[in-house]
Amino acid sequence: MMKPRLAVKTKRGAPRAARTLLPAPGACAVALAVSFGVALGTVALPGGVRDAHAATVPAAPATQPTTAKPVIAVLGDSLSAEYGLPRDTGWVALLRQRIATERIDYSVANASISGDTTSGGLARLPLVLQRMKPAIVVIELGANDALRGVPLATTESNLRAIIAAVRKANAKPVLVGMFVPPNYGPDYTQKFHGLYGQLSKELKVPLVPFLLAGLADKPELFQSDQLHPTQQAQPLLLDNVWPTLKPLLGGGAQR
Repeated sequence: MMKPRLAVKTKRGAPRAARTLLPAPGACAVALAVSFGVALGTVALPGGVRDAHAATVPAAPATQPTTAKPVIAVLGDSLSAEYGLPRDTGWVALLRQRIATERIDYSVANASISGDTTSGGLARLPLVLQRMKPAIVVIELGANDALRGVPLATTESNLRAIIAAVRKANAKPVLVGMFVPPNYGPDYTQKFHGLYGQLSKELKVPLVPFLLAGLADKPELFQSDQLHPTQQAQPLLLDNVWPTLKPLLGGGAQR
């Protein structure tokens, strides 16, 4: 896997990527930097440790449901791919555990890949839909688009296409919102985050406003790269998703 470029040239009109992924001191800076950089799954952790699981997530038999239960598929990047975490300790694995504990008759399949973009997610979505046949698809993508200077129009187009494909497959989409740090400029920052709310309202898609909400004043809940949440932070991520996702699970049989 190639190392990410921390400073990239962008198409005309798109903001330049940050020169460093390390946030400035302060809780707000941590929150904003994390909202941008946590989705970057191609950053090497100290000592050269990388995510050993994400590249095989979509195809790994262990991530696919083994019963005929309705399936929740998570189409995401390193936020959802257990980047830097022990296997089965990320928020998606915790979602699987919560559903089992609450005796809700759904399976959970993790189709997340570290470093993925909306373009990458759109390209591999047909295989995800074909193999997993999900009833619900949680779409957690977009932060890497900003890192690479992808124009907002392209990100929007990709997200629209993902939502449309999910619905065409008779599945329900759930959109997870993202932020980018202020060094992109207030105009781009506001438009980027506003894009998720706009699509949610226009297309009537359930929205998780921000996966990392509540972590801003808790720097101890980030890994040593100060970008990716620790294992201890994963329950908070799940708690941010659950209020939006749970109402969609009413069709699953209670055991």
